[in-house]
Amino acid sequence: MSRQRTLTLIAATVVVLGAGGAALAARSGDDRSAAAPRAATSSAPPQRVVLPGRPGDPAVVTDTDQVRAPDGDTYNSIDTAFVQMMIVHHGQAIEMAELAAGRAGDPRLKALADRIRAAQAPEVTWLRAWLRDRKLPASDPAHDHRTMPGMQSEADMAALTGLTGAAFDHRFVTMMSAHHRGAIQMAGDVLGGGSDQRLRELANEMAVEQGSEIRRMEQLRLP
Repeated sequence: MSRQRTLTLIAATVVVLGAGGAALAARSGDDRSAAAPRAATSSAPPQRVVLPGRPGDPAVVTDTDQVRAPDGDTYNSIDTAFVQMMIVHHGQAIEMAELAAGRAGDPRLKALADRIRAAQAPEVTWLRAWLRDRKLPASDPAHDHRTMPGMQSEADMAALTGLTGAAFDHRFVTMMSAHHRGAIQMAGDVLGGGSDQRLRELANEMAVEQGSEIRRMEQLRLP
């Protein structure tokens, strides 16, 4: 798939879901309202970013147009919030996918869950490396991960763990579809306000793939 077509697909997906940047903006100091959706190609004004200093040196606060990674890419606080949150978000999807191996009744669902796990685990590795290369913390205590779009509650996860067969399959499809829609919304946030080009490309690919997986789950037509 060409990069232009990918951008077109994700832009359409974000519009359909009404993603306006609220999920990451609220965690990165952006006060723009979710009631005014950003287009996926809009540019963001400079964000204030805290750069950790070397041992013994104070942190430095600077603008996004001055923040560069060792590889020369520019990034901002929306990028950072997306990466920190998506690591946790993916972690829950992987947890659900691993449950399917011993609990799902439909072999097609087991295969799809394996695909989800196989796709998202390497992305988590990449996201962790992104933070490490920029000497950024793996998480932000200010993030309440329970409020991320699509995150399932502890009670829902416990209920899913207790199910098997057809009951598991139906609950899994409901929960994973909602989880994927949340990830697509978060991808739209970073597309609208982030500045790291490679991260934007990953968000594009992630959203297109998860949109495809939602459609596959719908097409299973479980009994």
